[in-house]
Amino acid sequence: MENFNVTAYEVKGTVDYEKLEGKFGIMPLDRRLQERMEAIAGENHFMIRRGIYFAQRELGWLLDQYEKGNGFYVYTGIAPSGRMTVAHLLPFMMAQWLQEKFDADVYIQIPDEEKFLIKNDPKITLEGINKLAHEDALDIAALGFNPKKTKIYLNTENAGTIYKQAVRVAKRITFSTIKDAFGFTNETNIGALFYTSTQAVGTFIKSVEEGRNIPCLIPLGVDQDVHFRVARDVVEKLGYYKPAIMHSRFLPGLRGEPKMSSSDENGAIYLSDRKEEVERKVNRALTGQQSTAELQRKYGGDPDKCSVCQYYKYLFEPDDAALEKIFAAERGGSMLAGEHKKALSARINKFLEKHRAERERVEGHIDDFMMKA
Repeated sequence: MENFNVTAYEVKGTVDYEKLEGKFGIMPLDRRLQERMEAIAGENHFMIRRGIYFAQRELGWLLDQYEKGNGFYVYTGIAPSGRMTVAHLLPFMMAQWLQEKFDADVYIQIPDEEKFLIKNDPKITLEGINKLAHEDALDIAALGFNPKKTKIYLNTENAGTIYKQAVRVAKRITFSTIKDAFGFTNETNIGALFYTSTQAVGTFIKSVEEGRNIPCLIPLGVDQDVHFRVARDVVEKLGYYKPAIMHSRFLPGLRGEPKMSSSDENGAIYLSDRKEEVERKVNRALTGQQSTAELQRKYGGDPDKCSVCQYYKYLFEPDDAALEKIFAAERGGSMLAGEHKKALSARINKFLEKHRAERERVEGHIDDFMMKA
């Protein structure tokens, strides 16, 4: 019996990603595909090399199209509900790399209605989420996207572009399909039922704009795959290509949770966190080390169980040789918990300081990134 559960709105237990591949019907992002991407791009993103992006749909087909001269565009997004965390960065960092290496246009959807529809919380208002969505747009643009090849759009502000296509999708998805896929009940509001239709539009939006079929690649957290399992056949029936997808693992929580939760203010690292906040949170992080310094020096620790090591692996040490030195120090016992945490705090703070500076730089021309309604 499985001791984990992954849905679009909840992740529980320790995720077995191999079992999840079978459950979701997705394929491994294997060595052969990694090598194909590297041959085309000249290098591979560290998240691909390390298996953080671990599964895919139709990626081989997409690379076939690219090698035939049919360029693709990238689509991803975020549903705002609070401040952005470092965990939210995984699909956007991948999208920015794909833009740079494959000369791909990038479309970023910020569905500022989803959490309003899904969460039964009176404190969540459309106005509040819309404000968060604009903050998210700044955080995303600050990651180095090319404004000439990037379109960020909000569902409530770009309905003129989105709604007509969403209606075409919605007509081909039944109530029972959505109910079964998401575990909705008869008490679920009809807006939540419709939401997947707006999500699907990003998979063919550029094809609509240009009047020709253009392949689409979606980097996403594996929990969001369900939206596109529902939409893929519909998109094809509308005459567009099924999107290719790259699925990422979850950045674990600092205290060993299977997925960092943005609602855990003491455990999540927010992009807005200041130096002291980062240090406080990292100091409480779970490590894979022994219970005492003496035992750690004698027996060493386990990097795979150490959230500090995992944060380096997922985000904060792109150099593989440097990462292996960090892991070796953990295994060999030469790195103790205090200095381990201090070093990670410094690395995170350096990253956040650079991000905040870039955010201030793009703030004056964020309109250059936004889709025109």
